[in-house]
Amino acid sequence: MSTQASPTPTPTAPGGLPLIGHAHHLARTPLPFMTSLREHGSVVRINIGPTPAYVVTDPALTRRVLVTDAAHYTKGGKIIDALRVFFGDGLATVADGDTHLRNRRLMQPMFNKAHIATRGEAMAAQVREMVAAWPAGRPRDVYADMNDITLAAFLVALFGTDLPPHLRTEFTALMPAIMKGTIRQTVLPSWITRLPLPANRAHARRVARLRALIDQAIDHRSAPHPGVAAEAAAAGCPHAAAARAADEADGLFSTLLNAEDPLTRQQLQDEAITLLTGAIETTGTTLAWTLYEITRNPEVERRLRAELDAVCRDRPLRYDDLEQLTYARRVLQEAIRKYGPAWMVTRTATQDMVLGGHRIPAGADVVWSPYLHQHDPAHFPDADAFDPDRWTPQRAPATRGSFLAFGDGRRKCIGENFAWAELQIILATVLRTWPRFTLASRPPRPQAVVTVKPDNLTLTFHARSEAARPGGERQAAAG
Repeated sequence: MSTQASPTPTPTAPGGLPLIGHAHHLARTPLPFMTSLREHGSVVRINIGPTPAYVVTDPALTRRVLVTDAAHYTKGGKIIDALRVFFGDGLATVADGDTHLRNRRLMQPMFNKAHIATRGEAMAAQVREMVAAWPAGRPRDVYADMNDITLAAFLVALFGTDLPPHLRTEFTALMPAIMKGTIRQTVLPSWITRLPLPANRAHARRVARLRALIDQAIDHRSAPHPGVAAEAAAAGCPHAAAARAADEADGLFSTLLNAEDPLTRQQLQDEAITLLTGAIETTGTTLAWTLYEITRNPEVERRLRAELDAVCRDRPLRYDDLEQLTYARRVLQEAIRKYGPAWMVTRTATQDMVLGGHRIPAGADVVWSPYLHQHDPAHFPDADAFDPDRWTPQRAPATRGSFLAFGDGRRKCIGENFAWAELQIILATVLRTWPRFTLASRPPRPQAVVTVKPDNLTLTFHARSEAARPGGERQAAAG
């Protein structure tokens, strides 16, 4: 336990109201309110209704919560409790302890770089097919597009290339409505979400349908692969042929299905929901903001296309190319930094603690914000500017400890390697397929829900014949 003889009184944020506390700020101006708390101290008390919460504004103290003293700040709080209704005991929401450690160890092999590489070409092919199908010259809701593509690519990676089309279609149709319902559950008082209201009943039906779809995907994955026996017979080496065909069709989820200490069907459902939701919301949001920033920064676009030209030349992107796309990685990291994507994460103190000289009572919610830390001018000068070069090897050390988009410590996001691969594949494919894209709506405003999403973002994608620009700027070949 972190102790101190005489804890300093914790400042309370100004602007609280009777009964609701600071809830109106969190509902109406969440991002300005959250970043303003830095002015009042390294730990600041806010009130959500009558309940106090302690916001950590110093990234070094957040690392104490997540790493050094993690045993005393467990996964919990209002947001986690609300998400647990949807996720069940998936890896993102299950309480700290033996179950979390066991499930994380089971899932870790799914997300090492070597295993992800086995899915890379299938993901790239899926993304190419979807991006190439967009009609030229028509405005598109890019946030919705990015969510659809990230979901489709992740379904291929998770369940394999032979998932029946009707399952892929229904997953894609169902997930946006489920995400909206889940966000609603996190922002409303818990007693409202338990009432038999039409919106609550509809959300419960969708979640039940999602679990049924996951069951069908699991059953399909567990069944013998069609065509394996025929290929084995034709090849004259049944064991080798069967293994090869199964490997091509399998997805990352097979790691859990084939574990020596298997999960129950309920646990498999919970983990699949957690993975699918994490793959859509954060990755899709990051890509939407990245494409928007490219429309505002011609030099960023020029450098991205030049890098892709140098690496891919006249052929489509391959998974092996990703390690060479260093500037694309910096562009994506800057989008993640500038827009969160998470803006409020909670932990629960298991006992009385002293953090940065301030007393945190047992049972209190402790709030930390990647968005707040990633806009800290002490680590990110001119934090509102989009500057991918702040992630060059020369400048990146100044940001150390303040980039917390994937968390830290034993609850750090298990899918970080996968997220980087998927982000790079999709961004590169959009750029290789479309020589130019332009903003077709007003500039979007950041909207803080579960992630920091654009409230409205429409882009128009232009084919090669439309893409000539003044000055004869060279465009990348379509992939």
